Amino acid sequence: MNNPVAAKAEMMIRRPASEVYEAFIDPAITTKFWFTQGSGRLEAGKQAEWVWEMYGAKAPVQVLELEENKRILIDWGTRAEWTFTALSDSETHVTVTDYGFQGEPDEIVQQAIGSTEGFTIVLCGAKAYLEHGIQLNLVHDKAPYAHVKVSEVRDEQDDRGEVEFT
Repeated sequence: MNNPVAAKAEMMIRRPASEVYEAFIDPAITTKFWFTQGSGRLEAGKQAEWVWEMYGAKAPVQVLELEENKRILIDWGTRAEWTFTALSDSETHVTVTDYGFQGEPDEIVQQAIGSTEGFTIVLCGAKAYLEHGIQLNLVHDKAPYAHVKVSEVRDEQDDRGEVEFT
């Protein structure tokens, strides 16, 4: 890790590690608490794309490593790593660490704060959905002022998947 600044979020989810891991691998599940579309299941060495329609944003995701029911490592402009630790047959501790932020020191700190906030929201949404079947729409409702209509989004995105709004 070149830059020691890292974002970290963690949460215990009362479901087996295999179910929690699958929720982050399979976009049919992940779309219930995070992004609105995924191009396919995560597979090591392959690229996927995640879409947040309400924000007019998408991100290319390179899957670097998968360790079934234990770990996911992706590159999506930064490196994000999920670890899944079975605490029992029905409890899993999930930790997400995001690192490799670029820019001036103040920008790096702001990116890390934003990432910590974002992954905390994602884990809370995953917990509600996996434990109780409730879709809280946390990511959708985080920034309603930033919602866009398809006609307001240009196809121009930077390398980190951020969109310019017109």
